[in-house]
Amino acid sequence: MEREYELFEKFTEDSPLWRGHALGLREARLKLEQLSKTTKNECIAMYLPTKEIVARVNVWGGHPKPVVFQIAYDRGLSAARSDILRYHGYEVISVVGNEAARVVLSIPAGTFDLFIVGHGAPEDTREEMVVWLKANFPTTPILALNAPQTRRLPGADYNLKLNGPETLLPAIASACGSTG
Repeated sequence: MEREYELFEKFTEDSPLWRGHALGLREARLKLEQLSKTTKNECIAMYLPTKEIVARVNVWGGHPKPVVFQIAYDRGLSAARSDILRYHGYEVISVVGNEAARVVLSIPAGTFDLFIVGHGAPEDTREEMVVWLKANFPTTPILALNAPQTRRLPGADYNLKLNGPETLLPAIASACGSTG
């Protein structure tokens, strides 16, 4: 079942204006691309029940907060991790699965400070995502979250055993080059 996403245009004072909705990530991507051609303001696609931002366009001149793009494989963990990161001052874009990541990342959206690859998929799926990210975003660091019994994920710039926010937050701050 496809999720419904709401599309918003953000003005300089950060007041969002609702611009429509879309069913599924592909339609959200297409509608966001169309919307971005009608304005120079930042436009976002959001899943309202969890307030997860899944795509952004027209992001000019950087962003005041570090931007983390999270590829998760479990919706519950994705939402929880997004909440923690936002609370600690990060802008977070979250998707579930490799296909969703490729769909969302196919729209020009500015730059990201970090990619996070979640732990909840088979190693070959996660490796495939790291290879794709490196090919398409060669200068953006990748942090792989690993289950305790999992070895390091090849190709990731940072590997971290899952151990809660007290371990995750310093690793993200280091990877983003901030004290976040």
